[in-house]
Amino acid sequence: MMVPALLLLLGALIAVAAPRLLARADWPDREPVLALWAWQCVVAAVLLCCALSMTLSAAAAWQEVRGHVFATAPRPVVEAYAFGVAGAWAPAAAVALACGGVWSAAMLVREVVRARARRRRRRAELLVRAPLLPGEEPGNDRLVVLEGERPDAWWLPGPSPRLVITTAALRRLKGRQLDAVLAHEQGHARARHDWLLHCSSALAGGFPQVPVFAAFRDEMHRLVELAADDMASRRFGRLTTALALVELNEHRGVFGPCPASGAQVPERVHRLLTPPARLTAARRLRLTALASLVPVVPVLVAFVPGLRALG
Repeated sequence: MMVPALLLLLGALIAVAAPRLLARADWPDREPVLALWAWQCVVAAVLLCCALSMTLSAAAAWQEVRGHVFATAPRPVVEAYAFGVAGAWAPAAAVALACGGVWSAAMLVREVVRARARRRRRRAELLVRAPLLPGEEPGNDRLVVLEGERPDAWWLPGPSPRLVITTAALRRLKGRQLDAVLAHEQGHARARHDWLLHCSSALAGGFPQVPVFAAFRDEMHRLVELAADDMASRRFGRLTTALALVELNEHRGVFGPCPASGAQVPERVHRLLTPPARLTAARRLRLTALASLVPVVPVLVAFVPGLRALG
């Protein structure tokens, strides 16, 4: 019974090789939306390898599981997987992989619960700083202006999403720069980038020893900002969007020889001011198809014995 072991080896190979290939490629910064999709396909392929290996290992270890998994499969298909020669490793592998799956789900639930708690806390603070006026109903105001000495703007997701901006930002942002900031934050909301960040943080937090999950989290935080920058720049221009970023972050000390925090902001500004050439439509289509095929490979590996038996 070699298929579960092959799936684990394939998952390890994808986890090691794919991030290195994406890091060496010259197109992720040019096509952040495509890079987001490619990273999701890579992580999905790794998780799919583990899930399929767990299923086949459990089928090899326990007859009851095998009966459910191969309930409608012809006898030659079941025999092709050679469950009878499975060693003592099958139950241990199945249990270990199942525990990993449960742990991943628990980490995702924890991340969502923490995000909701942070959102409720921020909404409560927002209600204190910007109380409702008499006759005003909660949830109707999608734009909230706060008194503040620091220029800032952020999108608060949830059932009734809101865009919050400080009065200092309104004073600093000129003309279409405010529109570019609003478009940037709306781009995050429309693409549901918060869910990408939750999933990547859950995997990285649950499995800190797995480099691919840490890289996935770091790249999600970087690429979602580049994607939102592109959404804003397509509507209001790259120069306007870059100037808006400078006005919002200049006080944070991110520019200069020793940036304090948010070191990616200068890189984002430089990218907007010197935009790299986009890929051709044909190459974008090829890369999208190639990335979409990565999760298909584990499925093909898992079904090869059965397909050979039927053929």
